[in-house]
Amino acid sequence: MPVYQPITITGLVDTVVDAALAHPNAAVVAVDGADAAEPQLPADAIAEKIRLRGRPAATVRLHDFVRPASVRLEFGRDEMCYRTGWFDYAALDREVLDGLRRRGSWLPALWDEAEDRSARAALRPAEAGTVIVVAGPMLIGRGLDFDVTVRLHMSEAALRRRTDPDQLWTIPALRHFAGEPADFEVRWDHPDRPALRTGH
Repeated sequence: MPVYQPITITGLVDTVVDAALAHPNAAVVAVDGADAAEPQLPADAIAEKIRLRGRPAATVRLHDFVRPASVRLEFGRDEMCYRTGWFDYAALDREVLDGLRRRGSWLPALWDEAEDRSARAALRPAEAGTVIVVAGPMLIGRGLDFDVTVRLHMSEAALRRRTDPDQLWTIPALRHFAGEPADFEVRWDHPDRPALRTGH
């Protein structure tokens, strides 16, 4: 039976920041969570704390790397579509992870989901030691080479309670996606009262 210990949001952020800063060069942190978990909020807090500790940092939203509507909606709104066709993980890898580490520049956004057009974002130069925190669903287990990984676990009941009604169709994909273990596994049914996994 997994063992979880209560932790404050500040404590969780500090723990992840310490792990990220243990990498002296450019690093990428994943905060994996359903939209209902609002992973962007802890991701922003992690990036802000990293900047306060003297390293350049930024956040990237997976929703800025969706596929065009004509592609992601080709087969309708179903579990397999959301799990395999909604987000462009390959582009995220190419433009953010690989760009940061090998090209020395990275793209903050690829596609404007609301307007369904190119985000027209400019490449950003990567300062030495930059840490990018990527936030979004189903990130871990895609073969993406993250340096630090955080998963925000939500029960099905919590997902149903916190997911917008028009997005309830995404829950089976979120529940059934078999990702690999994260460095930090966090119970997130009540985001104001998280619990960090500390043992098996």
